[in-house]
Amino acid sequence: MASELCKTISVAKLEKHKNLFLNYRNLHHFPVELLKDEGLQYLERLYMKRNSLTTLPEDLAQKLPNLVELYLHSNNIVVVPEAIGSLVKLQCLDLSDNALEIVCPEIGRLRSLRHLRLANNQLKFLPPDLGRSRELQYVYVDNNIHLKGLPSYLYNKVIGCSGDLQLFRYMDERHCCKRTISCGSPIQVSEVKLLSFSSGQLTVFLPSEVKSIGTETDHVLPLQELAMRSLYNAYYKFIKDLNFLSPISLPKSLLELLHCPLGHCHRCSEPMFTIVYPKLFPLRETPMAGLHQGRTTVSFVAYCCSTQCLRTFDLLS
Repeated sequence: MASELCKTISVAKLEKHKNLFLNYRNLHHFPVELLKDEGLQYLERLYMKRNSLTTLPEDLAQKLPNLVELYLHSNNIVVVPEAIGSLVKLQCLDLSDNALEIVCPEIGRLRSLRHLRLANNQLKFLPPDLGRSRELQYVYVDNNIHLKGLPSYLYNKVIGCSGDLQLFRYMDERHCCKRTISCGSPIQVSEVKLLSFSSGQLTVFLPSEVKSIGTETDHVLPLQELAMRSLYNAYYKFIKDLNFLSPISLPKSLLELLHCPLGHCHRCSEPMFTIVYPKLFPLRETPMAGLHQGRTTVSFVAYCCSTQCLRTFDLLS
């Protein structure tokens, strides 16, 4: 089997194949042959369904820079590396039927991504910035029972609810774009320690990057958050170069955080680093209420940067 795999990949390299099928190969590790030397520079579609992969290589984007579609359905993937965000041409990513508990925020920065499939995992939340790109049209998250909140960037799209796989279309005429979400249904999940936000009987888990949750009574931001926002505004907005700072002038952990905010305010688009002010909009209170007929408790979650944005953000405006 190993020799057959090597031969398949060697032929793909030699003949500059654009499609490579590695389904049902009983793979436990990402094939090193795919990553040797310059990799497969011409490859556009990689199919690796129904294997036993647990992770992806950090240099995936470097070795397969022209990937347009990546199919990883039915593996055992627990973590997707941050490097996935460097696949700038990726339009379709299928991670259905894996063991994902967390989706790295870098997926939300794939500006060419149109289809994202995350059904049948163990997700509790989605990255706050998921959906900022207008290119992203379809997001499937069926059978993630603890996923109770969807970033408000995904509002006014095509929505399926609570394991009922029917898809309902709702067009946002202001943006003239449509997206698909399918959500809900039982699945066994392991416990992950995450901050949560409750409103009424609904509790929504927040991304692991969030260090604290702000409320309407918090009128002053934590000192660290103020410092991070000030540094970001000073060096990114005006100097346009965060590399001006070094680990000598700023601790490495804070320097990395500065380069990669946890998200952007859904009201004013300002970056947030350690704290968010969440606001829930139950789906039953939106114009789509008649479509799900009580079959879901899913809500849209707005992540705001301040009490002012929290008060003024309206999902329907």
